Amino acid sequence: MAQCVQSVQEFVQDSFVPMVAVLCSEEADRVTRKNNLNFAELLRPFCRLTSEGHIRDPNNQVQVVKNLRICVNKVVTSEGTTSAALNPAQRLLLNEVVLSCQPQEGAVTNVMTTGDYELNFSATTPWFEAYRENFLQSMPAADHEFLNHYLACLLVVSSTEAVPVEQFLKLSQEQHRIQHSGEYTNPKWFIPNTLKYYVLLHDTSEGDEQRADAVYEDMKQRYGPQGCYLLKMNSRTFSAEKDEQIPDPWSQYLHKNILRNQVNDTCKVMHNEDMLSELHNIETDLENHALQLDTANSSGSLNTLSAVNTDLKKGARDPDVLVVGAGSHGACLTLNDHDHIRQFVQEFTFRGLLPHLEKNIRQLNDQLVSRKGLSRSLFTATKKWFGGGKVPEKNISEPKSTCGLLYPPEAPELQIRKMADLCFLVQHYELAYSCYHTAKKDFLSDQAMLYAAGALEMAAVSAFLQGGAPRPYPAHYMDTAIQTYKDVCKNMVLAERCALLSAEILKSQGKYSDAATLLIKMTSEDSDLRSALLLEQAAHCFINMRNPMVRKFAFHMILAGHRFSKAGQRRHALRCYCQAMQVYKDRGWSLAEDHINFTIGRQSFTLRQPDNAVIAFRQILINDSRQTATQQGAFLREYLYVYKSVIGASDISLPQLPLPCINSSATRVYFGHERRLAEGEKQAATHVSLDQEYDQDSSAMWCHLEEQLVASVNRGIVPANFQPTQYCLNNQTDNLRHPLAVVEEPIIVEVTFKNPLKVSLALSNLSLLWKFSSDGTSSSKETKTEDLTEETITNEETTAVGVGNVGHQTLDLMVVRGRQNLKILGPRLNLTKEDKMLIRHGPDRRLDPIITPPMPLMEVFFLQFPTALLCGEIRKAYVEFCNVSGVALCGLRVASTHPDFFTFGSQATTPLTPISPNSAENCSAYKTLATALQPGSVASEVLVSADDFSQPSGVIEIPIDGNTLQSGESTQLPLWLRGPDEEGVHEINFLFYYESTEKGLKISHRVLRHTVFICASRSLSVQASACRSSVPPHHCLDDKGSGGTLVFVDVENINTSEGGVREFHIVQVSSSSQHWRLHKYINPDKDKGLSGIMGHLCFISSWFISISKYSLLSTSDAVEKYTFADLNLGNERIISSSTPCGDFFFRSSSRTSSIGKSQGSLPTEDRGSDITNIVKKCNELDLNIIIIWKAYVVEDNKQLILEGQLHVALQTIGKEASSLTPKEEAQEMVLLKFKSELPPPVVLPCAELSQLIKTNLHYPETYTHPFVQDSLCLVPVTLTLSNCSLAQVDVIIDLKHKSSSPESLEVHSSFAWVGQTQYKLQLKPQEVLGLSLQACFLRAGVYNLNTPQVFAKPSEQSAMCETSQQTASPALIIINNTCDACWPADGTT
Repeated sequence: MAQCVQSVQEFVQDSFVPMVAVLCSEEADRVTRKNNLNFAELLRPFCRLTSEGHIRDPNNQVQVVKNLRICVNKVVTSEGTTSAALNPAQRLLLNEVVLSCQPQEGAVTNVMTTGDYELNFSATTPWFEAYRENFLQSMPAADHEFLNHYLACLLVVSSTEAVPVEQFLKLSQEQHRIQHSGEYTNPKWFIPNTLKYYVLLHDTSEGDEQRADAVYEDMKQRYGPQGCYLLKMNSRTFSAEKDEQIPDPWSQYLHKNILRNQVNDTCKVMHNEDMLSELHNIETDLENHALQLDTANSSGSLNTLSAVNTDLKKGARDPDVLVVGAGSHGACLTLNDHDHIRQFVQEFTFRGLLPHLEKNIRQLNDQLVSRKGLSRSLFTATKKWFGGGKVPEKNISEPKSTCGLLYPPEAPELQIRKMADLCFLVQHYELAYSCYHTAKKDFLSDQAMLYAAGALEMAAVSAFLQGGAPRPYPAHYMDTAIQTYKDVCKNMVLAERCALLSAEILKSQGKYSDAATLLIKMTSEDSDLRSALLLEQAAHCFINMRNPMVRKFAFHMILAGHRFSKAGQRRHALRCYCQAMQVYKDRGWSLAEDHINFTIGRQSFTLRQPDNAVIAFRQILINDSRQTATQQGAFLREYLYVYKSVIGASDISLPQLPLPCINSSATRVYFGHERRLAEGEKQAATHVSLDQEYDQDSSAMWCHLEEQLVASVNRGIVPANFQPTQYCLNNQTDNLRHPLAVVEEPIIVEVTFKNPLKVSLALSNLSLLWKFSSDGTSSSKETKTEDLTEETITNEETTAVGVGNVGHQTLDLMVVRGRQNLKILGPRLNLTKEDKMLIRHGPDRRLDPIITPPMPLMEVFFLQFPTALLCGEIRKAYVEFCNVSGVALCGLRVASTHPDFFTFGSQATTPLTPISPNSAENCSAYKTLATALQPGSVASEVLVSADDFSQPSGVIEIPIDGNTLQSGESTQLPLWLRGPDEEGVHEINFLFYYESTEKGLKISHRVLRHTVFICASRSLSVQASACRSSVPPHHCLDDKGSGGTLVFVDVENINTSEGGVREFHIVQVSSSSQHWRLHKYINPDKDKGLSGIMGHLCFISSWFISISKYSLLSTSDAVEKYTFADLNLGNERIISSSTPCGDFFFRSSSRTSSIGKSQGSLPTEDRGSDITNIVKKCNELDLNIIIIWKAYVVEDNKQLILEGQLHVALQTIGKEASSLTPKEEAQEMVLLKFKSELPPPVVLPCAELSQLIKTNLHYPETYTHPFVQDSLCLVPVTLTLSNCSLAQVDVIIDLKHKSSSPESLEVHSSFAWVGQTQYKLQLKPQEVLGLSLQACFLRAGVYNLNTPQVFAKPSEQSAMCETSQQTASPALIIINNTCDACWPADGTT
């Protein structure tokens, strides 16, 4: 339960206080009315005693009475029986008490943080305390208990009476008649001999004080000094100081009386049943289930609700009106008069009331003690036989189930109850508990359940109030009493009182769960107000537990709000729903949120709070609702109705709209014109559009290309302030800086709308509001763009509109106009500790562009651009550049992810209009010369510079006239394309770069993107290899045949799946290198082309020294030259050193890799000593082969000739190279090593050292010798040694070695070398040395001379290695005998 002003002990004590009646004479009443009060009201602020009182219990023990309060009421008689329920007047009174007590603005609230909930709710509930106090005061006096019966009666007579004593006698007789005549059932009196206390009221301003004293002395003689009192008052005169401020202690008490009187007057007017039924209808308004939403009549429901507020009387609901209407109180009283009244109450209580109660307690105790001498059985039997027990009477006003037995006033059970009640009223709780406990047993034995329940209730309260807590609080007594009141006696009033007391006691003991359970059980359908208040208190019990039950708190708050709404307490209902919303908000309880917001909206609108109603209905619409379409439609209609009423009452031109929802982070901003579509055969550059999805990898690729372009303009350095161009901004781009836009160029904003409802929304007249600031001064005027076309967002659909709008259907003709702010939050910051603890967002400036001066704008179109090519195919296309802006452009460049895919030609050779495909069917893209094929022809050579073709940075400058394109101009350039070397679909990206002719602008350059997809099909596969020729080299450089190497080229047609390709023809083989060239085609007579599946070609290449490279010029002036050698296999020669063949060769990946390897083999002195470089140089072959082919294709019954070229880079002798890109093999798994191992020493294998020396044997193929004449045949043999390296080599020749190879075993080996058998030589770099040897043969036959063993090593190395001579082919010689023909057949001489 909520916190209370009083402690639980004070609350329980004040719930049961001694009751004192007042009877006044007319003159005494006139005296008190001067202060706008009657006598009972006059005493009320002073009824709580500030000092302690004392009584003696039956055991003569002093009992202290602390903080005692008495209740003084004017005697009001009534006839009729006591009802078990509150009458309509009392119910209306309680309803008005709760209605008039509302939470004050700025009142104390509790802020509780439990788990992830942070709740803010009322710390106190004064409306509940007011209800509880008035409920307890308005309870009718019952016959089964005496706590509400009057103990004494104050007889008040004015001193101005002619004979005051006679007036006292009349009043005494009147009191006796009321109590004993039996005419009145109310008021009820505690005991027959009610205490009469005589009060003489003296008006100081009017009466004679001496006479008053004399009368008082006479009264003391008649009634005793303890039975009368002289009260002097009205000492203040109007002639006194008017500015004197006298406190008014009556206002807080009399407000309730005024309210009660107005309710009584209202009930007197509402005398017929029709008026009472109307009151009942007001109380049970909005009687719907708590979780049921109205859908059938929701369109006009708010119209009905708006009028309900005026049904009840405003005067009864406005506390300010009530207080003002009551007037001022105590106007004739001074502070001394206040003290006199306080002293009178204390004197009456201590000298009159308490002694009277003490005397009655003693009398009752004596009666009970005297009867205890008899046994219980005898006493019970006596009561049964002689009629001293209960009387079997039925109470007409009670139901049959609660009638039970009624005890006569003199019944001993009632005497025990009376004694218990008296002890309780004087705070003797121990004796009271004993008496209640005894009475409870008697009542239960007699099955008098109403009496038993009352005894149980007060026994439990007495046990709780006992000082020192000798016994625990018997909560089960209270539970039994409540159940008996409800189920047996059908008396909800007593059950409610019992529940209120027990719940407060349980709360004080920390038993919040039991208190909540008890309060919830007391809810019923007979009283919505009581149920609402108890449910609210149960909710507070749940939240105040040691482990707060937050969701139960919220749920019971909703139930309380619903019952408040049914009781007509709309402000309290609204408060309960708002407190419950704190728990359900943003927790995924969408249906509960919808119900709460809907109720808050309705109640707010009824209470004339339209702004709050709009906010509540707005929450229903913007949340992800799981309601049905019908229910959502009802919500929307309610919202539109409230929204229109708010717009009509406010001056806001365009208020905020909740629908449709805007996904601000998904907003995209596009800068620039939309690209023109293709015109005829022209294909426009794709560039950037809103239709394209953002890709992080693609964005990084475009940024890299732009960096290349910017670096090429700035001498290879990217400026520090470089920012990549972003035409389309979204939530994944870098939006930290202000984007740059060009004046007079459109800015397209794409806004993503989402309709969270299942009801279609129709939007129309959508426009974008924007503000422009010039030089830092903001313009306050909003500018509107033109309205866009219309569109409809259907249920649960997300639509992206480029500042666009939506359809012409409306919902029940409810059309509203509003606005939505487009606010974009930047990325969440997560750098510092504060950023991680809090939710902070960085800036997002995509909607804050900076407008710059005019810039050029270029469009690019492609003509005859293919979509499919063969691998290596050469195709000629055209590109057109158009300047569509008013500013000239210059510095046109292009970068691409595939720079080997295209090349530009010279503008001088470009025709004015592009040729048509028909005229270009058989036209070659190469530059050709007509020649005749001659057998054994030698290649034609052309020396070119690499600078004429190479683009070191990968950026190509586009050759346009004057390097400038003026405004409105356009130009066309040829573009040669080469199909990729790998088959498949290739994405090729172009990035065109251009600048303005005016420098110093904020935008330094602009770019244009283009993406194409090329499908590459297989064509040919070329495999090439080279081996050393056995011909010895010659020193003459002019002989191009010297130093030759055999080059073998295998060509395979792998285009087997393409049905249109009929055959391929190899039309030319060219080479390009700095040191090597193709010299001769060996087999021209056999193969003149390739038309089958495979073909084998053999060429001779030669090594030469490039004079331009090794000239005496300095390194900075040296120009890198390449020699192109062409061997045409047809009737025309293609100049491979010109465009496009040379361009694609220098851009090919094979050529690039070969250059990288050849640059490390320059002949310097340092490298000559490097063993590794020496070995590599021996086998290096920097030779690039270009295979030019033609393919005959049948397409649409027409034969087309396709051209292409493939590149093969031969880099090592003996190692095969291919035109196809080798596939990467998966790396083998390597075991993880936890300890590093030392790297092994670098030892060059003998297989590489064996290539240092090249050996050749020169001898006659046949030799004839007369063995008959001379048995020894000596044949001269020359061993030629060639140093293939650029370092000095030590050589050892051993002639004693006998070969054991399989080839040498097949021929005779019985010969010997004569002369010196071992030589040690030293060869200089590139030196050729001939060594003369002699071989001795003993007989004729075929011999293998390849037996010398040659060891070689660089001079700086110690280890020798055998050359590869032994693994070469055998050197066979035939030795003939001149007399073989003369020999006889049998071999005899």
